[in-house]
Amino acid sequence: MTPVILVGWAAALVGTVLGLPQMIRLARTRNVEGLSLPAWQVILGLNIGWTSHGVILGQLNLILPNVLGLASTLPILFLMSRELGRPLPKVLLPGILLGIGMIATDVIFGTAVYGMVALWPAFFATVGQTLELIRSPRVAGVSPFFLIAGVLNQALWLWWGSLVVDAGTMITATTTLGITSVNLVWWLLRQLGLRSFLVPTREEMRAFVRARTRDRSGV
Repeated sequence: MTPVILVGWAAALVGTVLGLPQMIRLARTRNVEGLSLPAWQVILGLNIGWTSHGVILGQLNLILPNVLGLASTLPILFLMSRELGRPLPKVLLPGILLGIGMIATDVIFGTAVYGMVALWPAFFATVGQTLELIRSPRVAGVSPFFLIAGVLNQALWLWWGSLVVDAGTMITATTTLGITSVNLVWWLLRQLGLRSFLVPTREEMRAFVRARTRDRSGV
């Protein structure tokens, strides 16, 4: 078995189970604190787009993880739509449209252009999660195993892309690996006591309300 096959299927295996820890955590706790809905909408589009890219390249190790990835992405979006009180069709529509756009780009312009275009959804998905980790008062809804698997997955895809010399995979995986690594480090810092930025905590809001009440009462 060649290194290309070994690395490709290792990446496929990690990609297949990537969303399961987050799905299990969300199904068990119903806690969406720290989770980014736009990020998971983009992940839906990426699952669709990269499945098609795998079909075009004839690479089963690209097709399989993204098809099976839908088995966790769709339940996560369903659970988030229910917990956030948003209609499921409206939650799914952006990801579906993104996937269609990615397929059209791949078919019309080829793999190099596809890689440069696919880079941006992957970038916004991971950055969207970064922003939630930074600004959410709590991050109890985020699975650390999902973050770890994300870093490993992108490292393996970068290795595989360099072996098969697929520009689309290398361009996307390089950038996404950097951001997923930042997400994991930031989650660890939050666990060590780093507070959220940009958004006040509940305690700060309560103190603010008490101060405003005292000012109005003249006490």
